[in-house]
Amino acid sequence: MFELLTALWPLFALIVGGYCLRRIEFPSEAFWPGAERINYFVLFPALLFNSLATAPLNNPALPRLALAVLLGLGLAWGGLLLMRRLRGWPAGRFGAFTQGILRFNTYLGLAAVGSLFGQQGLAVAALMLALMVPAVNVLSVWALSAEQGVSVRSLALPILKNPLILACVLGTLYNLSDLPLPGGTDRLLGLLAAASLPLGLLCVGAALRPEQLGGEVSALGANSCVRLLLMPGLAWAVAYVMQLPPMESILLVLFFALPTAPTAYVLTRQLGGDSQLMAGIITLQTLLAALSLPLLLGLLNG
Repeated sequence: MFELLTALWPLFALIVGGYCLRRIEFPSEAFWPGAERINYFVLFPALLFNSLATAPLNNPALPRLALAVLLGLGLAWGGLLLMRRLRGWPAGRFGAFTQGILRFNTYLGLAAVGSLFGQQGLAVAALMLALMVPAVNVLSVWALSAEQGVSVRSLALPILKNPLILACVLGTLYNLSDLPLPGGTDRLLGLLAAASLPLGLLCVGAALRPEQLGGEVSALGANSCVRLLLMPGLAWAVAYVMQLPPMESILLVLFFALPTAPTAYVLTRQLGGDSQLMAGIITLQTLLAALSLPLLLGLLNG
């Protein structure tokens, strides 16, 4: 447990650091949107491409892991649809709840994987992201657009324009080509990737809005409990049934236990969802994850 805390506390220290820096307006309020953009469009895609370009695609556990990922997301989506029918949520509210339960903070996830399992874990995690990122984006857009009618174009555009998805596709294709990365390219991608996770965690902290927590306490609490407790429990059950190897099981539970993605707020605003509820969900889940993640991973390693 001590080793686990040693691996995780620097990640949350960076999140707290980002929040504190924004509060004191250093370097400036205008810095953070630019930092998020360069990370989202350049640094983080470089990390995903580099991880997938060198990932062991012949790993015999990968087909079972892919099926486990899709099964877990499918069961959670089915539960959300049932709750919407029972509670009568409008699309704006349903979309916020859906993102709070299905989406995950990729920066925090890959930083945790790198601390716990190194490059081997990052390669497997990148393969998981190649499945999970497109799936949760499609379901999120679908949920937010449910009352307006969902077209193929409205679902396809977020995927085709998403730099993380493009990086996953290109990295996988490059891996399958069996071509080595040309001289120095691997070093360049490594430098870009090394900058991505620390900057991403600082941006996560800068995006926290504790003032948004006062509105709907019961809704925020219920959504956070489902995401941080029930979802990893579902992932553990799926991993157990699918008989995944230990590392793959831990990675599956970890990604289902992560707080939701800060970018969920942007998508919610763009599609006319309940952005205030979304901001509260992001903030509360990120704060609670500092307690829930070490406990869950400690139980898995125990």
